[in-house]
Amino acid sequence: MKLTLFTGPHCGLCDQAKSLLNTLRIDELDIDEKNVRECVDLYHLYGARIPVIKRHDTLDELAWPFDLEQLKTFLQ
Repeated sequence: MKLTLFTGPHCGLCDQAKSLLNTLRIDELDIDEKNVRECVDLYHLYGARIPVIKRHDTLDELAWPFDLEQLKTFLQ
């Protein structure tokens, strides 16, 4: 499954989201990390909501705050 993780520099919440993703240990996850500060359009879409995980297959998004169970449900 291909995902994009929208993050920002020095983002503690983003680190927590990455930790949750790493906890899952799902080999089929292909995660592309995007720093929203590198693109004005991404910053306007996600800057106030990061971290945000976006699925490429359904285009669904999961914005912070979320816990491990919500993440598991999102990835099903």
